[in-house]
Amino acid sequence: MIRLAIADDHPIVREGLRRIASAGPGISVTGEASTATELFQLLAGTPVDVLLLDVSMPGSTFVETLRVLRDRHPSLRVLVLSVHPEDQWAMRALQAGASGYLTKDHSPEQLVEAIRRVARGGKYVSETLAERMAGLMDNDTARAPHERLSGREFEVLRALGGGMTVKDAAEQLNLSAKTVSTYRARLLEKMGLKSKTDLVRYVMEHDLIR
Repeated sequence: MIRLAIADDHPIVREGLRRIASAGPGISVTGEASTATELFQLLAGTPVDVLLLDVSMPGSTFVETLRVLRDRHPSLRVLVLSVHPEDQWAMRALQAGASGYLTKDHSPEQLVEAIRRVARGGKYVSETLAERMAGLMDNDTARAPHERLSGREFEVLRALGGGMTVKDAAEQLNLSAKTVSTYRARLLEKMGLKSKTDLVRYVMEHDLIR
């Protein structure tokens, strides 16, 4: 029996995921969480084999949540569910310790298949993403500037590029304003940009916020 936990801040989404997963033979939903804090509390006292994790969870940034899960629960298999396109978060999710990435426009059958595959110790990515990953391994220059950023750098890029002030970005990402300013300078240098206005323009042109 695969013991499954669902972490998503929308009750209707959790209900839908629970029904889909529970309909699959050999899958039992053992817990649900709506915030990162609830998730960590759940995992501290409930046996879980596979976690369905939404990218946008209140209480912690996505990359930081994956880091904590990897440190505290190294045997836990994490399948990330997201409304964000694969080119935004999939590679970062896998690099941070996730076992798979699935966008929410996939079918219920694909979701159950993904759960079973990661439970067996495999990885789950779409065929398109698998081909893209293979291509990037062969040719790093094919990657867009934002795809070469670390997970934390990408989070700062999305925050500042989305119009947040340094102070607001610091509060959202649980960083100091000084640290965010350092990241901003690093982003400008890495991406060959000159100002925050350039960051905003880049984020809009590449559709990095939805």
